[in-house]
Amino acid sequence: MDRTKLYFIGGILFTAIQGTLSHFFYDWTGQGALIGLVSPVNESTWEHMKLVFFPLLFWTLLASPGLSGEYPAISGALLLGNILGTLSIPVLFYTYTGILGRDVFPLDIAVFLAAVLISFRFAWKKKDSRGILQYQALIWIFTGIFVVLFFVFTFYPSGIGLFQDQSSTSLSILSSASC
Repeated sequence: MDRTKLYFIGGILFTAIQGTLSHFFYDWTGQGALIGLVSPVNESTWEHMKLVFFPLLFWTLLASPGLSGEYPAISGALLLGNILGTLSIPVLFYTYTGILGRDVFPLDIAVFLAAVLISFRFAWKKKDSRGILQYQALIWIFTGIFVVLFFVFTFYPSGIGLFQDQSSTSLSILSSASC
């Protein structure tokens, strides 16, 4: 198996494992505000989008430079795939819960794993795309905007459903920060 395939398989595994573990980091660290920036602080759909976004961003930053000589567009393809996969979480979640009328835990896990696979499938297809390479700076800017949005909405969530905590025992970063 060539190293590019191994890189993508490793990225899928890293993102899936890191994303799964990051679901618990906020509570494991005593609800630390810094950890809450990159890990879910509650059970809202918005916070669960972090499960894909930040692990894949870390993978891109740490691992993609090794393939950039062979695939100059690899970072941009991964970042764009990350945005696509991250946005697929609310689309898939609200689609299936709209059909069933409720959420189902195994389907929530399937949504997360599907988002990881969507991200990496897109990146695999576009890893040597000239179009991606041409707009790589813009893709980095959009990724930076997503980072800022995650940080801001962690502390100041909007009142729309995307930001509503789905659990009845929610502890938000705001309530723990004000203690």
